[in-house]
Amino acid sequence: MEQSLHRITLKPAALCAELNAIQQLDRASCISRWRKVHKTQPPPHLSLQFMRKALLFEAQAKVYGGLSKPVQRTFKYALYADGKGPNAFKKPNTTLKLGTHLVREWNGKTYRVEVMETNFRMKGREFASLSAIAKYITGAHWSGPRFFGLGA
Repeated sequence: MEQSLHRITLKPAALCAELNAIQQLDRASCISRWRKVHKTQPPPHLSLQFMRKALLFEAQAKVYGGLSKPVQRTFKYALYADGKGPNAFKKPNTTLKLGTHLVREWNGKTYRVEVMETNFRMKGREFASLSAIAKYITGAHWSGPRFFGLGA
């Protein structure tokens, strides 16, 4: 049952049949399907199990919607982290210069952080990382660079 994923309708029975067919694909069929879906060869290090899971996800995404663009970029970076893949790109440089001030408003309060030589300072207190500051401010674990809008 080698049908194009683009022909899947919103009917649950059709999606179930497609998912069952993908689970039965051998390596050569997975690679062929991968080429059709992603318009590229899979990286050589991908296992059959991983390719099946990725194809299962793509089939469901066609029906129910996919990942947001930031999540897609994160996965793309992780897949081609060596910088050699066909869709490789460089992770943005988020190196902060000494003396830079980061400002973030959270729940009506404004927080100002200064970049020090080996750590960060906020309200006279020193923190080892931006993530530690984000946790201090919010009470929850955050990616510090993401919390401060640095795109990491």
